[in-house]
Amino acid sequence: MQTEPATPSSDTDLAAAGTLPRQKSARGAAYFEAGEGDALLLIHGVGMRLEAWAPQIERFSKTHRVIAVDMPGHGGSDRLPVESTVTDFVAWLGRFLDDLNLGRTSIAGHSMGAMISGGAVASFPGRVARVAYLNGVYRRDPQAKAAVLARAEAIRAEGVDKEGPLARWFDDEPNNRRARELTRAWLEQVDPEGYAVAYTAFAGGDETYADCWPEVACPALFLTGSGDPNSTPEMARAMAAAAPKGWARIIEGHRHMVNLTAPEAVNAVLAEWLVAEEKPA
Repeated sequence: MQTEPATPSSDTDLAAAGTLPRQKSARGAAYFEAGEGDALLLIHGVGMRLEAWAPQIERFSKTHRVIAVDMPGHGGSDRLPVESTVTDFVAWLGRFLDDLNLGRTSIAGHSMGAMISGGAVASFPGRVARVAYLNGVYRRDPQAKAAVLARAEAIRAEGVDKEGPLARWFDDEPNNRRARELTRAWLEQVDPEGYAVAYTAFAGGDETYADCWPEVACPALFLTGSGDPNSTPEMARAMAAAAPKGWARIIEGHRHMVNLTAPEAVNAVLAEWLVAEEKPA
């Protein structure tokens, strides 16, 4: 499978990452919308907010109706109840699609957002035109599962951990400085309760929809960074092999926040995905 070249970020690439104006859906989901054309829905990961998609919003709002949504308990979106599971987050997404009266939509998710997008294509496939699974997990091994469950317990007891995610998500490359600063700021702003609910669902959700991929009929992109220790290239390739129209793209030299640290490379792959009807040759 083709490996994409790394493309470093710059401050210019992330210039759009200030606070974006939000609208609120009828049932409490905050979102930003820009552009016209076919709908592209973007779902961020745990601890982040819709601004984490700034390079993609800037690029694809020129060709699509881009809708970036704050996950429950993040940004401006209302929380889900304590003990919510990933299936509750998927049901939340279905309600959001209803509130915006969206038909068949291309859905890209990052990290837990990827988990939610996988749940969406499994639960209401007729509403998903294509799915992109960025830095998403799949059937963690026992050691990784134990580690993420331990982090979920620590978050419930001690609150939001900022240093741990930054250490896992970024290397020490100078080109990552701006993306790392933004990510730290978003982790500092997140609602602790909303974060704990989401992280607990994320920790226990890696197998909930793992069996769906052989039944997914739409184009399915699985993208991650070559150095992502948790959403590994092996996971991306395994899901791509299971999906009839699935393919994997690995961004060399990058980790978890690859859409920020290698925006040009990621945008090029997403542009390919947005026109694909079959897996690329």
